[in-house]
Amino acid sequence: MAEIILDAKNKRLGRLASDIAVILQGKKIPDYETRLPGKDSVRVKNIKEITLSGRKETNKVYYKHTGPLGHLKVRKFTDVFAKNPAWVLRHAVRLMLPKNRLQKVRLKKLIIEN
Repeated sequence: MAEIILDAKNKRLGRLASDIAVILQGKKIPDYETRLPGKDSVRVKNIKEITLSGRKETNKVYYKHTGPLGHLKVRKFTDVFAKNPAWVLRHAVRLMLPKNRLQKVRLKKLIIEN
């Protein structure tokens, strides 16, 4: 088991999230098996200095539906990132991991430092 330290300074959100997802799945180690969660953990530093390409900083939105009709919540990236930058990266990584029983186990191995 190794801990891989990544610096998020001036890195794109999507590229960083996809690299983290590959490491958490264990695809970088020689004895990779799809049914196992992976042995490595990832520690990310300088999360507040992450970047986005194009106009995504102003146009990107996150949707959440609360259940009843008409209760669609829309949050802009700038508001969410200002409040909790760690959530933005964790959300991107979660969407890039396979949707199965190992997703929670893999996400627990992601440590984000501000």
